[in-house]
Amino acid sequence: MSGSGSGLEIESDLHSASANTDTPSRDAGSGSTTEGLQQPISFKRKQKKRTTSRFSLSDMFPRATMFGYSPNGRKREASPMRDYDRPGGNSHSHTNPQKDGGLLDWYVEGPGRRVGYDDLTAIDWIFEYTKERQRKRLLYSNSQGITGQLRQLLDASNVWVVLVATGIAVGIIAAAIDIATDWLGDIKTGYCKNGRGGGKFYLNRNFCCWGHDDLNECLDWTPWRKALGANSTGGGYSVEYLFYVLFSVLFAACASFLVRTYAIYARHSGIPEIKTVLGGFVIRHFLGTWTLAIKSLGLCLAVASGMWLGKEGPLVHVACCCANLMMKPFDSLNRNEARKREVLSAAASAGISVAFGAPIGGVLFSLEQLSYYFPDKTMWQSFVCAMLAAVTLQAVNPFRTGKIDLYQVKYTRGWHRFEIIPFVLLGILGGLYGAFFIRLNIKIAKWRKSSSKIHPLVQVVAIAILTALINYPNIMMRTQNSELVHSLFAECDTGKDVLGLCRTGAASVGTITLLLLAAVLGFFLASITFGLDIPAGIILPSVAIGALYGRALGLTFKLWQETYPQVFLFDSCEPDVQCVTPGIYAIVGAASALGGATRMTASIVVIMFELTGALTYVIPIMIAVMLSKWCGDIFGKRGIYESWIHLNEYPFLDHRDDTAPPDVSANKVMTTVDDMTIIPATGHTIGSLQGLLEVTPYRGFPVVSDTTNPILLGYISRNELAFALKSATSAAERNLPEETQVFFAHQPFADPVETLDLRPWMDQTPITLNSNVSFLIVLRMFQRLGLRYVLFVNRGILQGLLTKKDVWSVLNGAESRRAKGLGDGVYRDGNIAEEQGLLGADREHPLASPLDRRPSL
Repeated sequence: MSGSGSGLEIESDLHSASANTDTPSRDAGSGSTTEGLQQPISFKRKQKKRTTSRFSLSDMFPRATMFGYSPNGRKREASPMRDYDRPGGNSHSHTNPQKDGGLLDWYVEGPGRRVGYDDLTAIDWIFEYTKERQRKRLLYSNSQGITGQLRQLLDASNVWVVLVATGIAVGIIAAAIDIATDWLGDIKTGYCKNGRGGGKFYLNRNFCCWGHDDLNECLDWTPWRKALGANSTGGGYSVEYLFYVLFSVLFAACASFLVRTYAIYARHSGIPEIKTVLGGFVIRHFLGTWTLAIKSLGLCLAVASGMWLGKEGPLVHVACCCANLMMKPFDSLNRNEARKREVLSAAASAGISVAFGAPIGGVLFSLEQLSYYFPDKTMWQSFVCAMLAAVTLQAVNPFRTGKIDLYQVKYTRGWHRFEIIPFVLLGILGGLYGAFFIRLNIKIAKWRKSSSKIHPLVQVVAIAILTALINYPNIMMRTQNSELVHSLFAECDTGKDVLGLCRTGAASVGTITLLLLAAVLGFFLASITFGLDIPAGIILPSVAIGALYGRALGLTFKLWQETYPQVFLFDSCEPDVQCVTPGIYAIVGAASALGGATRMTASIVVIMFELTGALTYVIPIMIAVMLSKWCGDIFGKRGIYESWIHLNEYPFLDHRDDTAPPDVSANKVMTTVDDMTIIPATGHTIGSLQGLLEVTPYRGFPVVSDTTNPILLGYISRNELAFALKSATSAAERNLPEETQVFFAHQPFADPVETLDLRPWMDQTPITLNSNVSFLIVLRMFQRLGLRYVLFVNRGILQGLLTKKDVWSVLNGAESRRAKGLGDGVYRDGNIAEEQGLLGADREHPLASPLDRRPSL
């Protein structure tokens, strides 16, 4: 297996003390000695010395490792591992290391050394897990006695320290976002003055009017009409309308400005990128400190603007950013990309946990929607992180109600069998909503990418103005989405009916009209909002839209039952007892809309169950979610997040995708050997290889015996080749001239002092297949093993190559051909080189759109 690697490297001197080899000692932090650079590399393993006694007192308290000192009196490293030398640093051990017959053999004779991953490239899962196994092997071999057991305990506790810290941090950040969002959202309608009622300017409307059921009786809350002395009805309405629009536009513009200026990766929900990162892709700065800060601050402003977006999806991004920062002090996690993704999978559950107050739903969301590789231990880690996040948010109690979020409700009535009919209808409506929403949103996003005349900030301001102008006249849309969803979910026994949802008889017809109008307008506003350069999620808008048409259908059935109680459908209804509960229809409608948009199933049911706290409504929710997914899948298998992954051309190969790949052999789609730049094993100088790197854009090169008979010897990536050449010519290291001979195969008569052997940097065990193998087998290997590329050979002779991006292109090319009715066929021209993909140099700006970055696709 090959690819660019990053992480920890096993130093030979740490094992030499226990193996009693003749390797010279090194000072901690000084790198390898100059004498070690001049010695040739041995590719033979040395036998370890066997101990004659199975047990001795020194095994319990070994003198060689007591208090971190070696037998020669020199202080040893506290950690059993050392870091890789980074490019440009002192890397003597990387150019020509001295072997000790120990654990260095696994990468020198196998996948080769790595110097790091480039931006927008795939990781090497096999290499990363092999590296972790070797790290643990060295840790356990050097961990004897009590101090050794303590080192093992500390190493095992790293991941739990990160998860505990992440859960607490996510809970605190979520509470701060809730408090700031409520205050900013209320400032659009008025402010709390310092008065005799105990009001303070920093209080939102609920806390300013704490204890008042009727807000008109609140002494300190001052609407803008009252503050400006607009006493007339028309004047007061105009003043409040104007302030609502101005604050909405101001908040949205500030959020977009922060994102565009300081952290472009803080835009959107972040879930498509998180799915891609967890699938093994590297996106630098996506989980950085600036992204976390701007995402959190921008989310407060964007949600408070009143635009049709949510904070639930972005909170998943916030949780992953927190976990990434918490892993920085722990090299065993931070420098192993595979283990890092396990921790990120566990941390993602904390975002949904604090968003909905649903820890179990958060775990299932991470398992069903996000994770690419989810072992059993990650399930337990996800549960712990989600639980701690929810407990922290509960302890902070930002709403002072004892609830984790605003739309937790309790129901006291059940449902009847005849209501299965409207529940089925809601499921179908949810599937239709999801299908049409995805299509409309993707078309708008493609138009934005192709139209560069309108600045993204101008787009945000324009849509913010449009949203504010539409929201304010409709009382259902004027409130914040979280408050709207809570009102739609709640029963009518609470005593508060601000939105007029508890009207009965003919008066409810107007409410039904407003609900349906708000659902339709919200559908279009959410379609044009999701994808702007602001932090924006789609979960809460989908829940709100589903709750709107669900409540409307519930009110319709309630009006029908009250008007015609003698209809046979309502025989099970008891007299003088409310038979239909519209709030249940809102819950079921919200689940159906969310299922249609995201194509999730089990996690939605559990989230809604944790919101209501009643097992009674699980069956209606399951029916609606099942039908919404079936109905949505008729129009397309992809949910909204998968559609955005496809739009951005991220090389994400979902192993759960059941789409049939083209029935062709690999030689029909691979890059042939005639179209690749290959490197013969001999006949090179440092200058010639540097010239090759300058004239070719590829990220890696197959190494063959010679060009006439290209027997595959291995594969070397661009990063490792460039770093090895730079280290060899550096004055601080070997200082070799450009005329120095370079070889990739064993040369028995070569002088190791005057030549450069690059075998330690070459992957000598790449994954190879016969070129006549079915493309389906190749696809399954990419999906199951997380491969970066596969080399194809016939009897050892190189035939071609496929990268992860190539496989992605073949799948999407086949899909496009089927959509056009062209069927399967040959997908690659005979003279196409390795394209851009994962092997093409990304010379453009890293923040450029993938559609602009890869025009060849």
